[in-house]
Amino acid sequence: MQALSLSSLVSKAARSVAAISLATAIAVSASVDAFAQGRVSVVRDAEIEALVRDYARPIFKAAGLRPGVSIILVNDRSFNAFVAGQRMFINTGALLQAETPNEIIGVIAHEAGHIAGGHQERLREQLARAQTMAIVAGLLGAGAIVAGAATKSGELAQAGGGIAMGGGEMARRGLLGYQRTEETTADRSAITYLAATGQSAKGMLTTFERFQSALSLSGARVDPYQISHPTPRDRISNLEQLAKNSPYYDRKDSPALQLRHDMMRAKIAVFTEGQGAVSRLFRKEPTGLAAQYGNAMATYLYGNARAALPKIDALLKQQPKNPYFHELRGDALMKTNQPAKAAESYARAVQLDQVKSGVLPISYGQALLAIGTPDSLKKAVTQIRTGLDRDRENATGYRYLAQAYGQLGDIGEAELATAEGHYYSGAYQDAKIFAARAQQKFKRGTPGWIRAQDIINSRQGSKKK
Repeated sequence: MQALSLSSLVSKAARSVAAISLATAIAVSASVDAFAQGRVSVVRDAEIEALVRDYARPIFKAAGLRPGVSIILVNDRSFNAFVAGQRMFINTGALLQAETPNEIIGVIAHEAGHIAGGHQERLREQLARAQTMAIVAGLLGAGAIVAGAATKSGELAQAGGGIAMGGGEMARRGLLGYQRTEETTADRSAITYLAATGQSAKGMLTTFERFQSALSLSGARVDPYQISHPTPRDRISNLEQLAKNSPYYDRKDSPALQLRHDMMRAKIAVFTEGQGAVSRLFRKEPTGLAAQYGNAMATYLYGNARAALPKIDALLKQQPKNPYFHELRGDALMKTNQPAKAAESYARAVQLDQVKSGVLPISYGQALLAIGTPDSLKKAVTQIRTGLDRDRENATGYRYLAQAYGQLGDIGEAELATAEGHYYSGAYQDAKIFAARAQQKFKRGTPGWIRAQDIINSRQGSKKK
């Protein structure tokens, strides 16, 4: 009986190539679509985004990257970062575990090395070669099996199966070896970028030491030829002397930057690890500003929001021009059903925000929307549109915009905003349905009609112009 067809042989060989690391799968797949469709949770926070952009800006300049490279925060507890196209993804777990800004700056420098080196494009080429090798091996193996069947030679048929699967394994190992080379190249590029910006590479070594410690504690035995990255021990060995040769090796982060980093960690800890996370994180400095910030957020999230307000006011006495303290005050006032006062706090946050985040105007618009008067609804539209002009892909902002237009009786704009929200959430079919409904309410050729037509004509996963 010859149940194993030629196509199934090729398929089996090709599947062995597909058994590659998560890093490769992310790099060569439509990662942005995966995020848009909700398979991975993206975090939006004005304070964290501003800090990470400040970390990245000099590194990107040293790497020669254009300003269009964006950083996206992923709600994941693991210490990880990766790139897809001109986007860099950083897990909140990495931000929380990194004790100093320099550790995260080292991560950003490594990922910048991947982008600047064009590693993704070359990885796609290597993947294509690996698939070709597997298919050729599958064809050779299938030929041997067919020949064995024709000559009634069982040994030849078994050898054919070995050729098919062995070729796939060779392709897989070749691809993993290529990835390890690119990781080493990115590490060395990171050292160059850090030196060019007058920063230490000590944070990179600290990160790899953390990985090595975790690996040792796990007791796992790792075959270095079966993984996509060099082992942490090898990475330390390759980089340690280069890092220590830098005149900036012992340079520390400024106290102001360290404080911002600590406050970011406090925020992530409260939102992802629970009420007691801040006291554990800052047990050595329980009265510091970062610990106070975390305590105020924990009270707002898990306790009585009204009780959080005096704690937030105490923070504002220390840093009255901190936009994120005013944002937190607005959040607490919204939770206590005081939208008018919340709007005042958000307005102050927007005014003080020097980086012009799109998140803060949308929060301000949400508070104006909750007030519900005709005047506040018009202001809500203005603020939310300001936020979306700065942050076009903020799906939540479109939902608030749709509500504001709906309450104002502008159904065409409400349905168009709903279509935009669905589009940037990855619900492309729903986006097309609402765009078609919106288009019926606009005069042909008007801006609203054209925007709706863009959504209707867009291919799934492609970006609107």
